[in-house]
Amino acid sequence: MQVLGVDIGGTGIKAAPVDLTTGTLVADRVKLATPHPAEPDAVAAIVRDLVAGFGWTGPAGIAFPGVIRDGITRTAANLDPAWIGLPARALFGKATGLQVSLINDADAAGLAEMTFGAGAGRKGTVLMLTFGTGIGSALFIDGILVPNTEFGHIEIRGKDAETRASEHAKELHDLSWEKWAAKVDEYLAHMEALLSPGLFIVGGGISRKSDKFLPLLTGLTAPVVPAAMHNDAGIIGAAMAAG
Repeated sequence: MQVLGVDIGGTGIKAAPVDLTTGTLVADRVKLATPHPAEPDAVAAIVRDLVAGFGWTGPAGIAFPGVIRDGITRTAANLDPAWIGLPARALFGKATGLQVSLINDADAAGLAEMTFGAGAGRKGTVLMLTFGTGIGSALFIDGILVPNTEFGHIEIRGKDAETRASEHAKELHDLSWEKWAAKVDEYLAHMEALLSPGLFIVGGGISRKSDKFLPLLTGLTAPVVPAAMHNDAGIIGAAMAAG
């Protein structure tokens, strides 16, 4: 079975059809810039264009950077306040003419990694963290997702963790790998103290450069591994949630 996966981020919106049996993309990923301001109708128009570009008529799954409950977006920290309380699943369904599902973007990435990637077969507590415009989180207990955790907003030194340790924060403050890794280390140590996971999975686009920073992490007892699917995990997980 194939499902179109769409991953909405603070800077880009990516899509590709996914084979749910293998967890692989069956066509090249297409990425378009997230509109600014990232208001609902503008984002829905980009998703519509992506769907049209693939000539897609089947089911689609959409990953969104915020809390999702019953198809309604409850938060949107890195998009626009107009999303809060919006029936977004209905908006995307109307814009695309498709049957769509909606899931938190980090939860989508986590589903993909726990099924086909770095967390496959792992029991106990696993915490997936995606480092990008913000920090997304996906918590799993014996392979079962605890949705909408939003641990990127845990307070560290009086600020949201993602304002200090996201990939965007690294770029914004022109941090060296060493200085950025120290902030990530502090954040992960905080999460380890709270949750005692048996495994951390680090995802997002920066996971492709994991060799630059994972060896610099020193404050943890749990192993930290890079996501196997890198930046495709959100697309794959979004499709899985719709399948």
